[in-house]
Parts: sequence; C-alpha cells; structure tokens
Amino acid sequence: MYPIDQTHDPRLESWIESANDPHSDFPIQNLPYGVFLDRQNRPTIGVAIGDQILDLRFSVAEVLIDPRWTKVVSGESLNSLMALAVSARTELRQEISRLLEGNSNCDRQRLSQGLVEQATTKMLMPAQVRDYTDFYASIFHATNVGMMMRPDNPLLPNYKHIPIGYHGRASSVVVSETQVRRPWGQTAPEQDGGPPGWSPCRLMDYELEVGCFVGSGNSLGIPIDIADAEGSLFGLCLLNDWSARDVQKWEYQPLGPFLAKSFATTISPWVVTMEALAPFRIPEFNRPLEDPAPLPYLDSANNQQRGGIDLRLQVSLSSEKMRAEGMEPVQLSTGKFAGMYWTFAQMLTHHSSNGCNLQPGDLMGSGTVSGPDRENRGCMLELTWDGSVDKPQPGSQRTALILPTGEERKFLADGDEVILTGYCQNETHRRIGMGQCRGMILPAIKLPAN
Repeated sequence: MYPIDQTHDPRLESWIESANDPHSDFPIQNLPYGVFLDRQNRPTIGVAIGDQILDLRFSVAEVLIDPRWTKVVSGESLNSLMALAVSARTELRQEISRLLEGNSNCDRQRLSQGLVEQATTKMLMPAQVRDYTDFYASIFHATNVGMMMRPDNPLLPNYKHIPIGYHGRASSVVVSETQVRRPWGQTAPEQDGGPPGWSPCRLMDYELEVGCFVGSGNSLGIPIDIADAEGSLFGLCLLNDWSARDVQKWEYQPLGPFLAKSFATTISPWVVTMEALAPFRIPEFNRPLEDPAPLPYLDSANNQQRGGIDLRLQVSLSSEKMRAEGMEPVQLSTGKFAGMYWTFAQMLTHHSSNGCNLQPGDLMGSGTVSGPDRENRGCMLELTWDGSVDKPQPGSQRTALILPTGEERKFLADGDEVILTGYCQNETHRRIGMGQCRGMILPAIKLPAN
C-alpha cells in the first residue's frame, strides 16, 4: 500500500543542516506533520525538519508548494489532510521533500521566512480527536496482568481470536508537556463488607503505547476490508495512557475501564505518516503454531507480510528531586512494537466490522507495549511486579525501583515526569524518530471537607 520511493533514499540530505545529523529524529526521510503556534500566535500546520518547522500555510501562500494544497494545509488541525486519499498524501510528501532536499532550486532565502525553530514555539494537538479507542494488543502485557488477577488462567479464551479494546474519552486526550492532575477516585473497601474508599489515586501509573490516527475512514454501516485497511491508517504518534490502578481494580468489573483511564491520555505532537514508515514494515507477529489463526476477516497476505512495524520504544522518568539535583532522566524500560499480537490494520478492521464509522482524526491506542523480559515491561504495574510468566506467583509482591537519588518507586509520585521516545532504523534506511511524549504529574486538587 505504501511504496518505498525517492523520499526514502538514505543518501538524501537537506539544505537545512540540522536535518542531516544522524541522531536527529526528523531527517528529510521523515517529514512528520504537526500543529504549532506561528509567529502571529496562530495554530498552524507544519512539517518537522531537523530542529526546524516548515510552515505549510506560508509555503502555499508563497507558492513554494502547489496552491491546490491550500485547503488541507491552511487549517488549525490535520483532519482535512488526514482525509486525503493515499495517492494525494504521497504527492504532497514528495513535493515537500523536493522543496527541502539539498539540490533544491527553491528560493531558500524566501523559504527561510517560513521556518520556525522548534525550541521557540509551542506545539498543539495535531488533530481534533473525535473518538478514541484503546486496544490491548500486547500478549506479553495481557499475560502479565492476567497472571496478577488469574494466576492459573491469565489469558481469557477470546484474546487470541479478537483484538480486545474499549472506547476511551476523546475530550481528555492532551498533547505532550500538558501537566496531568492526579485524579480522585473510588477504591475497593479495606475490609469485607465495609464502604469503598474515596481519595486521590495512590497507584498512579503510565502506559507505554503507540497511537494511530485514522485517515479516510468509512461510512456508517460499511465495514473496512482487511485488504483495504492500510489505506485508512494515516500515521503514528507516541501515547501515554495514564492509569489510576487502585481505581481501575475496583471499577473495571463487569464493564471494563472507566474513570481510571478517562482523566488524561497524552500524545506526542508529531504524527509520523505511514508513508514515512514504509521502509520499516515487517511481517506480523509470529504466532506460536498452537495458536489459532485469525478469522478470515482479520487475515490477508499483505498483513502477514507487512502488517508489523519495526518501531523501538523507550520510557524514562525524571523525579522532582532528580531535576533539582541536575540529573538526567533515568531509563525505566524499552519496548519493541514488532512484538504486538495484533496489527493496526487488524484493529481498524475489527473496529469497523460491525459497521462502526471511523472518521479522519479518530485515534486508536495500541495498548501497553510490553515484551518477554523484565526490561521490556511497559508500565509500573508490570515493572515492579515480582511475578514470572514461567512461575506464576499468586499474591504477587512488588519491589520498588530505585532512582539515582535513592528515591523508591512502586508507582508514580507527584512531580514525576514520564518521557516516551521511539524510533525506526534498519541497515538500509535512515533512522527516523517519533519525537517525545512528556507528561508531569501534579498533586490532586484539594476538595472541601464533607
């Protein structure tokens, strides 16, 4: 669906020197879209290139790119751009690439007026998120969490047959660097027969996830075929699905997540397009031979061969004390998106299979990205748990993580900042990154005494 073309050439360089740094997340081979405040303080669509942002509204106004793109790049969100057909998106990407490549014959002095340093501006939500759905696509995460609840039967019978998900809260999806307030919530009674508790969340957690924005979508009542699903995926971002674990434990039965998840979900500001990710597509997860094959509506040759994405992820933490002492964030875990049991194409296909209409800008979360080893666990719930997939331990114990300051963490404290990063890289193509997804926890608000 997304061919590899001249825009992916690893030899391609930009006349914007910072884009040629091998450690840059945003070389010319990436060209992710986002929304920023321009020099007139207006929300504006831009493309990240090195440490700069190319203002696309300026670019069409100055006829540096074809004016036919005016409508889709002059708004305050990416929704109209997301609605374009894949062929049109590919053409726009190629045009921007030609404008920024090293041998471009564009008026660089004029174009430089449309460049803004990333460090000097504020990033906004990339899209108007109409709907948000979070999945549960890592079998490693599902197994670990299942063992905490059901040591003898961690995976429920449906898990290997169906992409499990729930409808999240779109209104509380926020962009990176938005501070997150610790929520209040109702929790399980401390004693059998006693009243439930009501207090600020005590078990605050993050979840390392990848978000996927829907592109063209589908009409109500018309499912998306798995063979066409890739064409309805626009691009990826990093996603932190903040979780109040003590609230979640009390409320999730029988209908699943509710207030434990709806207080905030943080996403990174740059959307890396499916076109940019074309060189990093890999086969879907290699299921054990004893596992059931997906039902036909969730299976296709293209998904088998190129449904996966070779995306590597990392979580870091910076405590208030660490920042005061000038310490760098400490790495908590790493993850590989290649290990997800279900692909985004399968998630989207299943989501629409009952006729549910998906729209440009709708957001799907992958669920926590975890792996087979302890260092691959994608949330504090798993990281500090002493259980083992090989040796179930009912009544699992928790061992605190020790930060460089000597502070201990079993869950997150006020003032902690969680930082998600990610990148794709292989032997034949240039490294491209996802930017950062950052969020800091503020104390719970004080409620008046009863």
